[in-house]
Amino acid sequence: MKIIIHGGFFSESHTNQEVKLAKQEALNGIVQLGYKHLQHHTAAETAVYTVRLLEDCELFNAGTGSQIQSDGKIRLSASLMDGKTQRFSGVINIEDVKNPICVAEKLQAYDDRVLSGKGACDFAIENGHKYYNPEIPQRRHEYEQKLSDSIRLGTVGCVALDVHGNLAAATSTGGKGFEIPGRVSDSATTAGNYANEFAGVSCTGVGEDIVSGSVAVKIVTRVTDGMPLMAATEKTLDEMKPYDGFAGVIGITTDGQIYHSDTHPYMVWALHDGDIEVFN
Repeated sequence: MKIIIHGGFFSESHTNQEVKLAKQEALNGIVQLGYKHLQHHTAAETAVYTVRLLEDCELFNAGTGSQIQSDGKIRLSASLMDGKTQRFSGVINIEDVKNPICVAEKLQAYDDRVLSGKGACDFAIENGHKYYNPEIPQRRHEYEQKLSDSIRLGTVGCVALDVHGNLAAATSTGGKGFEIPGRVSDSATTAGNYANEFAGVSCTGVGEDIVSGSVAVKIVTRVTDGMPLMAATEKTLDEMKPYDGFAGVIGITTDGQIYHSDTHPYMVWALHDGDIEVFN
């Protein structure tokens, strides 16, 4: 069993040790809970559970505490990829829900598995998700003051390998902040979140760069074709250099390889494979 999580990029860590410590402690606690959950649940169930915990933590840009878009509204995106069933499901620009990853999970059972906008919102309501405002005062202040240098780049994500050797990846985001309404991030696409029977990958960074590089699906495809996870990841990130692509990656393979990397300093992450490691 192995699990790895990320909490996006963290520019504040260079100047704010208090926030850095808070993120280290949060990721440490969440990865431990995720690993404990993994002992008795599938990879897909654990990926959803763990991302839900990340969405509920105000330190990260997903769920509660997400960035506000240019029109003053919060729109969330999330997806789940079950490597065993090869089913991808997701929601794009959903509003007024607490945990978009749970809506994405519910869609696994449907033929129409990726919903956006009003359709995603209606589906959530029809399936028991109550109205929830994910805004926190800090985000409203950032929006009103247009403090673009305070934006916390990225996303949250989890890749899990269960006791049966099955993989799953889950990713959730509140967007990049101040974006044009209707923008689609990578988080609810296979460019940002992908898994099969060989590997699972979750990405964070600038969505347009990740989509341009087809990052997650490209890494998983290379592993499927026999390339080690580290080499597949680094080759894919190197291919982003011509356009200065901004991305971070976490991944696990079915044979237990676990790896994380980023193109710019720096992605925050934690992993648990019997021992815990947290970014520093």
